[in-house]
Amino acid sequence: MGVFSKTCEYAMRAVFYIAQSSEEGRKAGIREIAEHINSPEPFLAKILQKLSKDGLVLSSKGPNGGFYLDSSGLKRPLADIVQAIEGDSIFNGCGMGLSYCSEANPCPLHDDFKKIRAQIVVMLRGTSIGQFNEGLIQGQLTLNK
Repeated sequence: MGVFSKTCEYAMRAVFYIAQSSEEGRKAGIREIAEHINSPEPFLAKILQKLSKDGLVLSSKGPNGGFYLDSSGLKRPLADIVQAIEGDSIFNGCGMGLSYCSEANPCPLHDDFKKIRAQIVVMLRGTSIGQFNEGLIQGQLTLNK
């Protein structure tokens, strides 16, 4: 079980794979990305369309086309991917998914979850998309189960 939705997990894996490919000077196609991150291709296509529309990944058409990131894209925080896919819920939502949970009306997990959520937010905002490229390229990190 992960912290993020399946859609967000695939989005992060795809962006990491695209970042790795970009670092190696290549553009990656949907079929290649789907294969390397163990994602259904049609579902991934919709995710990449959203990320492309939001400017998180770049794409080009044609025989040498595919998805890629430029140097500024590699420097963007992981929080940008999560925000594009999940919205703000991970940054300020209730751990139990309750709409009425607040400081004035806390749920049973409110105080503990607030601390955990703050750590997750620090990690997402302080970690760049391209930060894992070297580990991925050298095979020290993986994107496929």
